[in-house]
Amino acid sequence: MVASAIEEYLTMLAAERGAAPNTLLAYRRDLESAEEFIGDLVAAEAKDLHRLGQAWSDLAPSSLARKSSALKQFFGFLVDEGLREDDPSPSLPRPQARRPLPKILSHDQVETLLARAEQEAESGKPAAVRMLALLELLYGSGLRATELVSLPLSAVPRDAPFLTVTGKGGATRMVPISGRAKQALANWLALRDDAPKFLFPSRGKHLSRIRLYQMLKELALRADLPAEKISPHVLRHAFATHLLEGGADLRVLQTLLGHADIATTQIYTHVDSARLVALVNERHPLAQNRSRD
Repeated sequence: MVASAIEEYLTMLAAERGAAPNTLLAYRRDLESAEEFIGDLVAAEAKDLHRLGQAWSDLAPSSLARKSSALKQFFGFLVDEGLREDDPSPSLPRPQARRPLPKILSHDQVETLLARAEQEAESGKPAAVRMLALLELLYGSGLRATELVSLPLSAVPRDAPFLTVTGKGGATRMVPISGRAKQALANWLALRDDAPKFLFPSRGKHLSRIRLYQMLKELALRADLPAEKISPHVLRHAFATHLLEGGADLRVLQTLLGHADIATTQIYTHVDSARLVALVNERHPLAQNRSRD
């Protein structure tokens, strides 16, 4: 019965919430490992979950929070489906997992990386032209690595300045594309193989995330930048932080990044703290009164 309940729950997550395959695997792993320790989850009692929490005591706060969340949502599903009458999840540990702050690239570092990619693309070599197009989309549009490498040709507009991107859970959004990125894409389209359906094809499929990661590291080294600081995710963070520094609205940024929850986007507000402090010191009435004293 437990296996059946877990399968039903995972089916619901996929069908109703559009959960990604990796998300479903993580939930399955957490639920099945809990079952192995305490037995039948459908019949689990508060004391069983307390014992489970003790077994998890050595886990990192982020891992503990993820496992507790998986079980909490599962028990909510059981109650909703009438598979049990009570919800024992309050007995689970509830650590406040702090979301790690993203790595930050300065404007100068991004400009150095772009300058190197532009210099190499002037050779007209397909690999260099492709690298520049990838870089322009990572930093200029804030795409996730998976979204970028799997872009179909149909996502590229003929006239409109937007890309059609399919993000997590199959959600589709329109992402602005800069004039620079549009030109870089045009240069790449003139060189790429016409056969595959993907914008960045590789061996009959599309470029892999791992290869994109490797290519960026190699570019960073050629640009005399610390390779450990450069990755597709870091460039996405740079897109977000630099937009905020420029005055972008948090809700607009949420839409551009494809975040389902504004709380995910709020992690970027820390980068703007210096500007906010300066704004208060310069514009607040009390600050102005002190300056006249």
